[in-house]
Amino acid sequence: MARKIIIDTDPGQDDAVAILLALASPEDVDLLGITAVAGNVPLPLTERNARIVCELAGRPDVKVFAGCDAPLERPLVTAEHVHGKTGLDGPPMDEPTMPLQAQHAVDFITETLRREPAGSVTLCPLGPLTNIAAALQRAPEIAERVQEIVLMGGAYFEVGNITPAAEFNIYVDPEAADIVFHSGIPLTVVPLDTTHKALTTKPRIDAFRAMGTKVGDSVAAWTDFFERFDMEKYGAEGAPLHDPCVIAHLIDPTLMTGRHVNVEIETSSELTLGMTVADWWRVTDRAPNATFMGDIDAERFYALLVERIGRLG
Repeated sequence: MARKIIIDTDPGQDDAVAILLALASPEDVDLLGITAVAGNVPLPLTERNARIVCELAGRPDVKVFAGCDAPLERPLVTAEHVHGKTGLDGPPMDEPTMPLQAQHAVDFITETLRREPAGSVTLCPLGPLTNIAAALQRAPEIAERVQEIVLMGGAYFEVGNITPAAEFNIYVDPEAADIVFHSGIPLTVVPLDTTHKALTTKPRIDAFRAMGTKVGDSVAAWTDFFERFDMEKYGAEGAPLHDPCVIAHLIDPTLMTGRHVNVEIETSSELTLGMTVADWWRVTDRAPNATFMGDIDAERFYALLVERIGRLG
């Protein structure tokens, strides 16, 4: 039975690939809606990009909702230096024609969780956690109705990609992350340490291009653009496709391994703001609150991406 999910996202090329993977996998995930949040680029672009991706996949029926345009307590920090000025720089993309839903994303999240059977909906945040935290603040009772939150964010050994100590998604809205990590909802976290073990390579990108489809060409072009930043920064042979790891985990939980540990979010230090302090070695008596992934089978991950995205036209 397909798992009901809401994708909360700030596309971003890797977010776009995650959405495509979900749309190509109806036997595994039932996408109830996509909620956009400000993050990689401002909200008008993230909601636009989510609709572009749905139309690219031939799914203009998917409902897309715009959410919070700024973090709970801080000015917005964006990542055009990675994703380009549109967030989907790379191939030319048509403007979307499918409508943006009038309802606010936070209202959609809360109403969906109230309507669906308790424990039947998984939230999949791929960007800053602002929308999720705002929903929990507005309707605290929904926490016990969430099956699980599976998110991309944080780091423990590799540490930061936006500051020396912090990963971008958590850094942008650390107060929101703190609310989510203390919500009592079962959490699975895919951090940089895992995603950096699943880098793009020329053969992996070529496999998307070899599909001979508009979707395959778009993924290859997005990846060509996206990887140049990480290759220059890390001296690596490619770039991590962070966000598709979340959807891949839902499809095949054996792709990744990790530990159930305590994770605290730094919200006050100027030096380590947004750091995910993961007690990987259990050196404190703080109760575990998240399953932090540590490893991934990269070959199987990319094989899954190619097989599923190859289904799309």
